[in-house]
Amino acid sequence: MMNNSTMNKKSDAEIIDLYFARDERAILETQNKYDPYLRKVSGNIIDNPEDVSECVNDTYLGAWNTIPPTRPNIFRIFLARITRNLSLKKLRAHYAEKRGGGEAILTLDEFEEVIPDGRKIDEGLEAEELKTLIETYLSERNEDERKIFLSRYWYFDSIKEISDRFGFTESKVKMTLKRTRDDLRLFLEEQGIII
Repeated sequence: MMNNSTMNKKSDAEIIDLYFARDERAILETQNKYDPYLRKVSGNIIDNPEDVSECVNDTYLGAWNTIPPTRPNIFRIFLARITRNLSLKKLRAHYAEKRGGGEAILTLDEFEEVIPDGRKIDEGLEAEELKTLIETYLSERNEDERKIFLSRYWYFDSIKEISDRFGFTESKVKMTLKRTRDDLRLFLEEQGIII
């Protein structure tokens, strides 16, 4: 039996139509449908509940200011991207104030292995080009490697969360991440991106 909140949730297309109509119910419908998910995305990056709330609330404003003209293909991913970017910005601000930083900082430190000391990304490379190259690289990986990589470096899930979600040992998750980072670094070197 469905509860009232499940039955009353609008489809993504209906919510996006509300944004295009500049109907403020769009924000309430977005919050009703996606608030727990967006809090999880933000909470994986920053661990302060007030900061998480601020980032999620700012996500709704960001969606309001972006739609229209943007019409997201996958609304959930569109919202997650806004939340993730806002949360990373907040994390960087806190990190600048004091060293330390939880799972997201640990994850970012891990990813720095892709670009070892003494090397740097070609400064002329646009963010969109790098994104396309990483997507190309990931498309050539098997499904498990893609799931683990995205869980760790997009959603900032802990090793334990990834292990529990996919039924892998923590050792397998760590080894897969290490091998994937190493292979990605080699791929970027072959593409002439890391110099």
